[in-house]
Amino acid sequence: MKNKILSEGLLLAVVILSFACSQRTEVKNAVTTVDINQVKAEIQSLENNFALIYDNRNADSITYYADDAVSYFVGQKPIVGKAAIHKFIENELMDYPKGAKIFFETVEVHVANDGKFVFEVGAYKQVDSSGVILHSGHYFSLFEKRNGKYYCIRDMANSNPSDN
Repeated sequence: MKNKILSEGLLLAVVILSFACSQRTEVKNAVTTVDINQVKAEIQSLENNFALIYDNRNADSITYYADDAVSYFVGQKPIVGKAAIHKFIENELMDYPKGAKIFFETVEVHVANDGKFVFEVGAYKQVDSSGVILHSGHYFSLFEKRNGKYYCIRDMANSNPSDN
């Protein structure tokens, strides 16, 4: 009798172990569907608000950059941190031409599968009050979504050669 109970217990243990070992543990990555057009519109909105900082000559309203952002403005060493970028823009606004406006155009966006990071390729132009282009160029910006909102964490710009 003991042998039968022992044999059945052993058989039961083997069956349980074989099922446990043969089960596959799959972790499926959740694929997030990202609407590229919606993200592009969201980034363009951030660029439009950033342009208003220059057009209104008010650096106090900067919400574009993350606290740990690094910016590579044309002809400058890297500017590290939102506070330093804010100070740089304040100084730049002192010499900003009267009546000038700046426009940023989101040309393309490359969005991570989960939507957390967005790489933007853009173009900018600064025009005087009569619409004559004063400066133009291109830029790259890297955004990270934090607490449901995109913030620029890195950007770099160049300036097109003057036609003069």
